[in-house]
Amino acid sequence: MSSMSQLDRPSKRGIPEGLWLRCPTCRATVFKKDVESRLNVCPECDHHFPVSARRRLDQLLDENSFEEWDATLKPMDPLGFVDDKPYAQRILDQQKKTGMNDAAVCGAGFIRGRGVVIGITDFAFMAGSMGAVVGEKLSRAAERATEQRRPLIFVSGSGGGARMQEGILSLMQMAKVSAALARYHAAGGLYVCILTHPTMGGVAASWAFQGDVTIAEPKAMIGFAGARTIKNTIRLELPDGFQTSEFLLKHGFVDRVVHRRDIRTEVSRLIDYCDIR
Repeated sequence: MSSMSQLDRPSKRGIPEGLWLRCPTCRATVFKKDVESRLNVCPECDHHFPVSARRRLDQLLDENSFEEWDATLKPMDPLGFVDDKPYAQRILDQQKKTGMNDAAVCGAGFIRGRGVVIGITDFAFMAGSMGAVVGEKLSRAAERATEQRRPLIFVSGSGGGARMQEGILSLMQMAKVSAALARYHAAGGLYVCILTHPTMGGVAASWAFQGDVTIAEPKAMIGFAGARTIKNTIRLELPDGFQTSEFLLKHGFVDRVVHRRDIRTEVSRLIDYCDIR
């Protein structure tokens, strides 16, 4: 009996795209809905997947409590910067891809009934890098938190540091946000900074490490220059786990490493402890 021809063979049913994820830590193939139900954490090894600013708001804040501020602010191209493409075009591409005007989302909301001002940077938009719009939105958030006497929560998902395409206008945002935070501190506010993977560059060198309490998610990469850059500069072997949340906790740079499922409870507990509402 002749073998079945290619055309006669029943077609294999493919797995629909988007149902499974490959965990970059344990390499397990995990069901996407299982990951999402655990706040985007791997059910096998507790790897914390990156999440968008909008999803982070849903995870942290009480349902339907978020009021966004300064949503219409958009970046400009003051330097006419061009690398492999014009910066103006890069901005348009990023806006189309992410549905965001820039890398930060700021506003007011509630965490377990406690009113807060919150700002989040999103890695999906140019690695969460800090340009003039990001700096302006975070500064305004700190100023409004001062006026309203509300706790201030910033969540960093910024692996890009200061945005090179805006030059000194980007670098000055480090000082501007820091000055707004200093005024907030002088007024007696509670500033909680939550560091996620990755938090690097000018963000780590300014507002990300100025919290009254600094929380980090497990195994997040946090630092200024990358490990490879440092190693090539000082020509020394770096310690195991260098620039991870756990390494920074051991050396006093962060106060707590907290699993994503517990961050809401931890922040509300801090607010109650400091009696700022």
